[in-house]
Amino acid sequence: MAGCRPSVRFHCLATDPTTRARAGWLETPHGPIPTPVFMPVGTQGTVKGLTPRDLAAHGVQIVLANTYHLLLRPGPAVVAALGGLHRFMGWSGPILTDSGGFQVLSLATRCALDDNGVTFRSHLDGTLHRLTPEGAMAIQAALGSDIAMALDECPPYPADRLTVARAVERTQRWAERCRAAWRRPDQALFGIVQGGVYPDLRRQSVRGLVALDLPGYAIGGLSVGEPKSLTYAVLADVTAELPADRPRYLMGVGAPEDLVVGVALGVDMFDCVLPTRLGRHGTVFTPEGRQDLRRGRWRKVADPIDPACDCLACRRFSAGYLHHLFRSQEPLGPVLASLHNLRFLVRCLAEARAAIIAGRFRTFAQTFLERAGQNVAAALF
Repeated sequence: MAGCRPSVRFHCLATDPTTRARAGWLETPHGPIPTPVFMPVGTQGTVKGLTPRDLAAHGVQIVLANTYHLLLRPGPAVVAALGGLHRFMGWSGPILTDSGGFQVLSLATRCALDDNGVTFRSHLDGTLHRLTPEGAMAIQAALGSDIAMALDECPPYPADRLTVARAVERTQRWAERCRAAWRRPDQALFGIVQGGVYPDLRRQSVRGLVALDLPGYAIGGLSVGEPKSLTYAVLADVTAELPADRPRYLMGVGAPEDLVVGVALGVDMFDCVLPTRLGRHGTVFTPEGRQDLRRGRWRKVADPIDPACDCLACRRFSAGYLHHLFRSQEPLGPVLASLHNLRFLVRCLAEARAAIIAGRFRTFAQTFLERAGQNVAAALF
């Protein structure tokens, strides 16, 4: 459906001459997004514990919601009747919806997969729900997200070559069916590259999806248990094959060092539950790596978590106060730590973008990774 492409368009503003890093703009029906960008995960129509005002105040540009979970409750018809997902969530910026394909992996014991789709047994009440490519597109159309993901099969790691090859073929057929079922001109369809850790299967997946001429392409099936060195190697192979004029989205990756490496390899978009999940349990990102605020060493620390950070937690409160909140099991602790982690990633990618435009991304990335104690810089640069 070629008429859908103008709803989401990617413009490359600058590229780094020594890596594949690029800075750009992603135009959407709910506003432009500077890239590279991180998307917090609001699985059930909310980023846990945080209001839309919190997110916007901390620089979040786009959020992700999940088709499978919103299918179970409250249901797409309810969301549509209440004005669509943007009004339902109270979020005026862009929204991306996952198709439910990842739940084929994460809820493997509760689903049955066949060539036509997947049948889930609800983790809420045990009822059966059928999700097909056409159904996934219909649900996402009812939700009204700016970007809809094609239904895919994400094999586990490790998986044998035959299993992964079958998943690539099925993902391609489902992407073709999603494209045929794509109806909303204000909603862009992204395909998802699969292929596990097999380079030729990844290339096969890329070729098949690019032939569909979709507005954007995601890279799935990574960060599912494989070593990071293998993640980076596969990612480098895939981004080299994807078209330069479309956005590239690395799914399910949210560690700061992985974002910087991903940008170096040409990724524009990221999402993950990691920053808010860690925050809810007292772990925060800092330039020197992750820190657990529940540990006693923070009890009398009068400084903020990160003096250079401008999030609410760092502007208003000491690390000792956040330690107290977590030890006292006060709900404010997870809120502040989650906001800090999101702001850390937003700032990280904003700095990466500025460095790309200024022609100093290589230096930025090396400094960032070395300060965080990551030893990947030498291998990449």
